[in-house]
Amino acid sequence: MLRSAAALSVAAATGSCAGGDDDAVTFFFQARPEEARARQVIIDEFHRRRPDIRIRTILSGPDPLQQMLTYCAGGKCPDVLMAWELLYAGLAERGVYSDLREFLDRDPEYAAALHADGYPALRDTFVWRGGQYVLPEQWSGVFLYYNRKLFEEAGIQPPGRWGSAWSFDEFLTAAQALTRRDADGRTRQWGFADAWVPYFSAACFGMNNGAEWFSPPVRPARTNLGDPHFADGLQFYADLAVRHRVAPSVGDRQSVSAQDLFRGGQAAMLLGGHWLYSEFAGRDDLDFDVTVLPVGPHGGPGAITDVGSTGLAIAAASPRREQAWEFVKFATGPEGQAIIAKSGLFVPVLKSAMDSPGFAEAHRGIRNLAVFTEGPAHSRQLAVTPLWGKVESLLERGCNRVLRGAATAASLGGATTIGIDELLRAAP
Repeated sequence: MLRSAAALSVAAATGSCAGGDDDAVTFFFQARPEEARARQVIIDEFHRRRPDIRIRTILSGPDPLQQMLTYCAGGKCPDVLMAWELLYAGLAERGVYSDLREFLDRDPEYAAALHADGYPALRDTFVWRGGQYVLPEQWSGVFLYYNRKLFEEAGIQPPGRWGSAWSFDEFLTAAQALTRRDADGRTRQWGFADAWVPYFSAACFGMNNGAEWFSPPVRPARTNLGDPHFADGLQFYADLAVRHRVAPSVGDRQSVSAQDLFRGGQAAMLLGGHWLYSEFAGRDDLDFDVTVLPVGPHGGPGAITDVGSTGLAIAAASPRREQAWEFVKFATGPEGQAIIAKSGLFVPVLKSAMDSPGFAEAHRGIRNLAVFTEGPAHSRQLAVTPLWGKVESLLERGCNRVLRGAATAASLGGATTIGIDELLRAAP
């Protein structure tokens, strides 16, 4: 979720507004080089329109949450902070963020227009105790990339819309047909590979079999790991590698990355988000498109994915809150979102930007563009809690045993569920 590789190497790419101006609005974010360049385009356009407000960028290291806490504890909290779906609640609970309703309430006409142009699932993800602490900036839900050539050779046509998803059985049949092995049994082409966090991916399969991961998703009271429908979906995902051998095992993943397998034509399908798009686009040796996640027998009618959103927040202690709001309003509003759409590096969070010619042009090689444009409307939250770090430790420990084949998904309804529910009951 937090893509930190080479983050510090992009300082030169974001230096035009990064001088030593003490009156500048400081903007803390994490990004790969391509993402940082896209953000700089937004900053430059904002500065062109508002030359009275300077933006000084601060690039995150590998652990943005700890870095933000260190800054704020030392009285040097950046004015504008990138926020993540799974991490923001703890900072909101500690009072690090401003409640952006203060600014939205001053401009009800703008707030109404933003509300109408946005997606409830993304916006509501960042509502904590009734306050809007973050405005979404990009959608990062997961879907499936697929190799057109390999699919055509196998005579398989995957669905192109979330509302017309394939079933678990259809997905498995396709993955089996797309898996190739040598005479000695070594796999030379996988039907499916996963470039995301495996137990998050497994949870999406559980959710697509008709059960929430946590109830309710925001400030959850319990986990549904023990729900039979959720467990069956998670087990289906685990069995792709453990039982059916159409996906790399845990051991296989340590020797080569999933995206390298897909780039090299050694994986026909790849689960991941739009953050991988720039790695695949424009390659003469890779003809790819996108499709949706499969739906289990208890899911539907259409497929769903995770919200996966990041957004922008304003530090409560910022002495430049008004200037910071002008930048946040620009970056998350129609003007900034149009730039995001045209860049091709992010999926915007406003319908107007999603439907713009710029977004379509940036993805002109994609035939199933509805996988992107309809994604936010088919997104569901994973879990929003200030105790996410502790909850995730228990999830990782329990789910990884299932993904290695050392336990069944049904076993997660025991000690793992009990431990997580005890944590959630203690949450503020």
